[in-house]
Amino acid sequence: MNGKNLNNTSRTNWAALGTNSDEDIDYSDIPPLTDEFFERAALHIPADQAKNLVRLDPDVLQWFESQGDQYQRLINKVLRSHIATASGQQ
Repeated sequence: MNGKNLNNTSRTNWAALGTNSDEDIDYSDIPPLTDEFFERAALHIPADQAKNLVRLDPDVLQWFESQGDQYQRLINKVLRSHIATASGQQ
């Protein structure tokens, strides 16, 4: 990205988009999703995201999610606190 790109102003009418409902969208040109589509479908996770995947027990994740919208930051904070304690850095 260069300085020239930073000066571009969006011409998107955000106010108009906010008032549209799904009923205003024309889906007629989208082909139906068939069983064959789902048989061939595959999930591709970008490499930089895949290396950060962590499996949490469902009850642990549920507790963190119950703490609010910023639960991912809270998980990071708890892990950093544990690292500091385990390293003797409190």
